[in-house]
Order: sequence, then C-alpha cells, then structure tokens
Amino acid sequence: MIEKPHFEPRFLLPKYWLTWLSVGILYTISWLPYRWQLGMGRVLGRLFYRFVPRRAGIARRNLELCFPNMSPSEIETLVRKNMQNTGIAFFETGMAWWWPDWRIRRKLHVHGEEHLHAAQKDGKGVLLLLFHFLSLEVHARLHGFVKPAVGLYRPHNNAVMEYLQTLGRGRSNKYMIPRTDVRSMLQALDQGEIAGYLPDQDYGRKRTVFAPLFAVEKASTTTGTLLFASNANCAVLPVTCFRRDDGSGYDMTFYPEFENFPTGNDVDDVTRVNHMIEFAIQQKPEQYMWIHRRFKTRPNESDPDLYKP
Repeated sequence: MIEKPHFEPRFLLPKYWLTWLSVGILYTISWLPYRWQLGMGRVLGRLFYRFVPRRAGIARRNLELCFPNMSPSEIETLVRKNMQNTGIAFFETGMAWWWPDWRIRRKLHVHGEEHLHAAQKDGKGVLLLLFHFLSLEVHARLHGFVKPAVGLYRPHNNAVMEYLQTLGRGRSNKYMIPRTDVRSMLQALDQGEIAGYLPDQDYGRKRTVFAPLFAVEKASTTTGTLLFASNANCAVLPVTCFRRDDGSGYDMTFYPEFENFPTGNDVDDVTRVNHMIEFAIQQKPEQYMWIHRRFKTRPNESDPDLYKP
C-alpha cells in the first residue's frame, strides 16, 4: 500500500528542474478550455505519427496482427487516428491530475452503475477489469466520483513524477498498490474494496498462459486475474471509459460481473477475459493503446519476433 505522498526537499535538486519545467507547462495548459486541449492533442498526435515512427510502426503491426482482413489503407487511417488520440492522452493527464472536482465531474456520463452495486452485495470486494485505453488517467479520476477505489500501478523511476502521479491518481480514489504487491491487493479485496486491475498487456512469461486474442491464436495473457479472483472474496467486473467523439465528455460503462469465474481451466478463463478485451476495443479501436508491443512474448523462445521488419 502506498501512503499519501509528501513533498520532499530533494525534489528541488537540479536533476529534477527539467521535470518541473515540463510539468509546469502541462499544468498551465490544463487550464485551457477542454476543446482547445483536444485540438492541441490531435496536433501533437500528428507530430508523433511523423517524428516517432517506431511507435506508429508498433501500432501498425499490432493492427495488422489483430485485423488481418483490414486493408493497408484502413489500417493506416486507424494508425493516424490512434496517434491523434495518443496526443490527446498527454493533455488528459493534466486534466486528470489537476482539474478541480467541479470541472472534471461534469464530463462524466455513467452507465450500468447497478452492476457495480450488485457486485458489492454481501460486502464482497470487486476486482475491476480495466483496459489500456488512452483515457485511462481520466478514467481513474472519474471512477472516484462513482465509488473511490484502490489501484495497482507501476512506480515511476523519476522521484518527482512518482510523487505527482501518486498524488494525482489518488485525488478522488483511496490508495495505490505497487503491481508486485500481490498480498496487499488480496487484502484490499478481502476488505471489500474496489480494486482496479489491467489484464490486457504482455507481461512476459511469469504467471501467463497463451490464449487467443483477435486473430493471434497464442497471445501471452496474464493469469493475474485468476489469482486474485481465486484467492479473494471478490466479484470480477469489467468497466470501460471512452472519450465521446463530440467532445462532450466520457462514457463510463460497468458490465455484469463474470459468473462462474474462474472455472479452474486457465486457458478458458483468460480467453473469456480476452473476449471482453476484444469487445471493448471493437467499440473504440482508435482509442486503444496500440503502441505497446502486445505480442512480444512468443509461445516458444525460438519463435520469430513479430515486430522485426
């Protein structure tokens, strides 16, 4: 468990000055009108597409692997849109961390909240399945207005950024748990907390099985979802949060909890999770974080790298 962060004098050392300058610029921009920031994000995303070709290339390759029936022009259109949404996500971080409650709360549109209430019956905890959509920082902030939650996260290597991200992400929620601290996560769930978990990236070979994801028949998929669901008194409940195309805010949707889960068959169980990931992505594919090398871990270490030219 991460306690509420406190400012430390060492944060003012010269090695952090560039960090503070960057953060100061983002903070200043965060006070601009929302639609201005969306527009600036799209421009930044176009620059990403042009000047950061490696990330655009990873997104392109992921889309080719997942949607082999898409034409090259369709994929390229989606890559361009995805880079624009990546640019928007940069400014959404400022919104999520620093906007006052009154400003960000009015952007929230909640659907299916009854599923969350039903999952908490009898004091059960809720393992909330989140996915790596580009509005994830906003999602975390907005969720606190529905019900404050606990989150797993990866600590930042930069001490100032670690301070700021922990402070920002905990602004409307409870506390953060490092992603390696399984015991604290289980304790939180057993205590009836809502705890967010992201099962949709490639975490290597530890605690994983290979299961279908879109057209990739054997994608390295974490069994962390099953570990928490098996060892804690909790319901497993998916949730999505998408940015509205008209710029009017965000739709957060809670889905019914997984019944009879887990079953004991790891491949079948994580395949069920992957089906939910597919369902979510198909709604807003341009808003998903395609720049992560989702299929870097192959079933056999001798298998060819899917991301090599």
